[in-house]
Amino acid sequence: MALAWRVRLLSLKRLLLVAPARDLAVRGPDEPLPVVRIPQALQRRQEQRQKGRRSAPRPVLVRPGPLLVSARRQELNQPARLTLGRWECAPLASRGWRNRRASGDHFAIERVQHEVPALRNVSSERGFAELGLEPQMLHALQEAAPKVIRPTTVQLSTIPPLLRGRHILCAAETGSGKTLSYLLPLLQRLLARPSLDSCRVPAPRGLVLVPSRELAEQVRAVARPLGSSLGLQVRELGGGHGMNRIRLQLSRQPPADVLVATPGALWKALKRQLLSLEQLSFLVLDEADTLLDESFLELVDYILEKSNIAESPADLKDPFHPKAQLVLVGATFPEGVGQLLSKVTKPDSLTTITSSKLHCIMPHVRQTFMRLKGTEKVTELVQILKQHDKAYKTGQSGTVLVFCNSSSTVNWLGYILDDHKIQHLRLQGQMPASMRAGIFQCFQKGSQDILLCTDIASRGLDSTRVELVVNYDFPLTMQDYIHRAGRVGRVGSEVPGTVISFVTHPWDVSLVQKIELAARRKRSLPGLQSSVREPLLQQT
Repeated sequence: MALAWRVRLLSLKRLLLVAPARDLAVRGPDEPLPVVRIPQALQRRQEQRQKGRRSAPRPVLVRPGPLLVSARRQELNQPARLTLGRWECAPLASRGWRNRRASGDHFAIERVQHEVPALRNVSSERGFAELGLEPQMLHALQEAAPKVIRPTTVQLSTIPPLLRGRHILCAAETGSGKTLSYLLPLLQRLLARPSLDSCRVPAPRGLVLVPSRELAEQVRAVARPLGSSLGLQVRELGGGHGMNRIRLQLSRQPPADVLVATPGALWKALKRQLLSLEQLSFLVLDEADTLLDESFLELVDYILEKSNIAESPADLKDPFHPKAQLVLVGATFPEGVGQLLSKVTKPDSLTTITSSKLHCIMPHVRQTFMRLKGTEKVTELVQILKQHDKAYKTGQSGTVLVFCNSSSTVNWLGYILDDHKIQHLRLQGQMPASMRAGIFQCFQKGSQDILLCTDIASRGLDSTRVELVVNYDFPLTMQDYIHRAGRVGRVGSEVPGTVISFVTHPWDVSLVQKIELAARRKRSLPGLQSSVREPLLQQT
């Protein structure tokens, strides 16, 4: 009995060391002793920390003024007045987007200016008359395009050297007025040079080479009113119809002074000797980055060999032995342009003109990036288009371009929009030429306000009525993104531009992070700068 009381007394001593007195007051002698695993002082500190985390949210640094980047997580916003250094670490809103858990996140590169960069800092007093254009040419421009009052920065830099006979490589942002910058000098030079009737087959004196039939139709639509006022014939030569159609196009009278052609159709005509380039005095490669791509390079190389390109401006002065003046125009340029041109002309005879916003994120276009799962894209697109349809019917919105990466996606998505009673047009490269003819023109005229398309509609086509571009499939290259985004916010656009991109795959995220980083640092997009700064392309 005495031994049992000793054991109980020892237990009570241990309890005094590990348990508070309040527990001893209510605990009976036969109850089990408490087991203390965490010191109470440490436990209280942990409870206070957890309570503080739940009650006090993470502070967000709010800075006054407009934003350059606005994110769902406000701590990742960047004010427009802040410029990150080239090597400064930038907190990306798209960081972690490779994980599927990031679905639903989004950010936007905001519109920080309203004026088109091509018209910014251009004096309203400067007109086309100061560029060396003759009165006859100015009168034709006023009749054909009465809304064109003052030249853009690209036209100010390009027209004078072209009139002096220089070969030009013009690299400028989309929608900056490059088409008129080469058409006006082309037509004026043809007026000063008589036509020779020594060829038995059609022999145009001006040639504009473009990568697609849609762009050929558009350039012809711009050039024909100008040519009509000057007494010059402008014709189009498009492919996809077979040799009989090509013969018919070339047999029309009077013969063309200026021919707008696609590489495939022109190559067939030259091979069959239905056309001659002996009298060519002006050669333009519009959207040259596409024409010099692998898909067209062999055809274009053959056409350049058939064209007698001048080595210097002095070679252009002989009217009886004409040589061609060369113009390359584009918004992006591939590697190796200088090596190709060195085969046909001297490198020092080429003048390179680049704009300050080349390969940059357009500051007057809002660009939103949405991280979505593949199954969420259709629902999001339908919701966007239905909201737009309500605004369009009330006259508060422009038209919409929806880009896909493949023709099959265009067709499949079209069936879904049909099910939702959303009226639209479709344009993709696998359509027969008879179906493609005029689709983009119908879209421009407003017969439908939504166009589903592939990248066939992203190069060079004028789209001043487009207000919204939706990248249903994110573009595969940085060049494609630049051209798609360039369908809005063009010179002459009456509506502000917006681009919405759906980001789904890990390779999409890689491009998005490069775009976001370039926007935050206010620098040009990576991987595109060197292609127009090769040693062979000297600035003069």
